Amino acid sequence: MKPVQIKRKRTRNILIGLLLTAAGCSTSANMYSVDDDKTLGKRISQQIAEDPSTYPVLNEAQYPEAYQHIRRITSTILNSGQVKMKDKFEWKVQIIRDDKTLNAFCTPGGYIYVYTGIIKYLESEDQLAGVMGHEIGHADNRHSTKQMTKAQSANILITLASIFIGRDISGIANPLASLTLLKYGRDDETEADASSVKYLYPTDYDARGAARFFEKMVKSGQSSNGPVFLSTHPDPGNRVQAITKEWQKMGGKEGQTFADRYNQIKKSIP
Repeated sequence: MKPVQIKRKRTRNILIGLLLTAAGCSTSANMYSVDDDKTLGKRISQQIAEDPSTYPVLNEAQYPEAYQHIRRITSTILNSGQVKMKDKFEWKVQIIRDDKTLNAFCTPGGYIYVYTGIIKYLESEDQLAGVMGHEIGHADNRHSTKQMTKAQSANILITLASIFIGRDISGIANPLASLTLLKYGRDDETEADASSVKYLYPTDYDARGAARFFEKMVKSGQSSNGPVFLSTHPDPGNRVQAITKEWQKMGGKEGQTFADRYNQIKKSIP
């Protein structure tokens, strides 16, 4: 019996090691194709269109000026020469009428949504461009399908471990998987912040737009109940420092905030 017990113990240790390896592996792994990102994004976009009570998208025919502004910002970012998936994703932008929500998001495949709440909250166009650049960064770096890959890998390892050990360990392993996804979420936010700087730097915008947004959130005391991308990386102060460091690394070029022009955007939405 002793050799069997030792063998099982070694097997258990090997499997635990595999789980920990999965938790620490590179965020670049992705078992999904670019077409999968596009398909997933299209499905999410269709679901949003079918749920106007939750996502009241502004009618472009009624608010053409608002869409002209938001598309101009989107095009400026996409034409920076830094967006890897520029010619592969949809990059369709829509405005959601919800003044209480300070958020924007971008689905896989490049379907961008900006809430009127965050448009009204911000003070200059570079801030909005910074936030949009951050969201575009998530899609451009394919963070969603990388997260799905990570979850899939963790589930496979948990199943294999349960088979080898002879009992269901999902209750033990799932918290580990959750921590892994949270960590990746933080890494993704950091990468999206850096991407925002890279996208804006070649343009006329000040590439620190996202940092100014975080600074405003801190000053107004709203960092605890702000956008989703604050929930997995809750220290805006550190993010401001990281964004500033990325900007300095690129040369520290001063850009434009376009504060006066931004007032036109605010006036164009209901």
